[in-house]
Amino acid sequence: MAQQKIGIIMNGVTGRMGTNQHLIRSIKAIREQGGVLLKNEDTLMPDPILIGRNEKKLKALAEAHGIERYSTDLDAALADDYNVIYFDSQTTVRRADSIKQAIAAGKHIYCEKPTATNLEGSVELAKLAREAGVKNGVVQDKLFLPGLLKLKRLIDSGFFGKMLSVRMEFGYWVFEGDWQEGQRPSWNYRKEDGGGIIVDMFAHWRYVIDNLFGNVKSVSCLGATHIPERVDENGDRYKATADDAAYGTFELENGVVVQANSSWAVRVNRDDLLTIQVDGTEGSAVAGLRDCKIQHRVNTPKPTWNPDIENPFDFEAQWQEVPTNDVFDNGFKVQWELFLKHVVEDAEFPWDLLEGAKGTQLSDLGLKSWEERRWVDVPEIRL
Repeated sequence: MAQQKIGIIMNGVTGRMGTNQHLIRSIKAIREQGGVLLKNEDTLMPDPILIGRNEKKLKALAEAHGIERYSTDLDAALADDYNVIYFDSQTTVRRADSIKQAIAAGKHIYCEKPTATNLEGSVELAKLAREAGVKNGVVQDKLFLPGLLKLKRLIDSGFFGKMLSVRMEFGYWVFEGDWQEGQRPSWNYRKEDGGGIIVDMFAHWRYVIDNLFGNVKSVSCLGATHIPERVDENGDRYKATADDAAYGTFELENGVVVQANSSWAVRVNRDDLLTIQVDGTEGSAVAGLRDCKIQHRVNTPKPTWNPDIENPFDFEAQWQEVPTNDVFDNGFKVQWELFLKHVVEDAEFPWDLLEGAKGTQLSDLGLKSWEERRWVDVPEIRL
């Protein structure tokens, strides 16, 4: 058994998601477990170089997590043949140009979504990567959440019978920043900086819907900016120019109807920050981030509408938990391991830049639907 090292350029990991999910809970965790085990029983050890614009932040982050390499010079990192993979978790407006540089340098690409600020930019990246012959992948973390893996198990078993509809509720109250600091960065609420919940979340909903429920045929979306003014990280007030809530309906090719409410201006009265209810002829399920509960046809109660009496049903108690029969690792880490195997031993990895472009497409069409106040069809993307 031998150990192989693989150099990974990690650009933009000083941000919240890049630090917590990609550096600490993925790459650092893989290093601490001894690397990724390959088919030939060698281990693959990630050797990251942290790239960003603030050397002080990079140095502190590297030292805190035992990373030896960091730099503010992206060009030099790309020119180094030791670095095989380029990873990008910068803000959306910076991502596409850096990925183009990395493709031109012959690096394999792994990145957060949205991959670009519009469909044209995302499709261009997919085309460039294909033409250059570099392997490429996009983070689609929610597919690896325990709750959604349990839901996928139910779908694969035929539990639902004919699937009818899906209702997705996502969001929480993000404080405005005046009397309590906001939990999200201020650029999320500025359209000019690539912010907005439609641009952010519709990229997620596309891969969740496509992979679990069916291909999206058309979309109707209403966006809103419920909180018009917020306070940024420096205590300065600013105008929120991007949407902080989106109310979407998606028609699928198989006839399933999906409703998805996404909001950073909602207080949570549900089991989790994300809940997905699936209703079918034979049964229903409600999945959260980690848990999933079911109600089969034979266990379905028979209520009748009568507002003149107290409700005799305890509806919440009439659902059964799906057991945790597997050990679930961090979803970001799992996908990182799969991508590393894809690069080194050509293991399957279907979540490429074209799949990322589909997410950007749905965001663009959601914004178009909102602007034009109508249903919009979702055409196939051809490279």
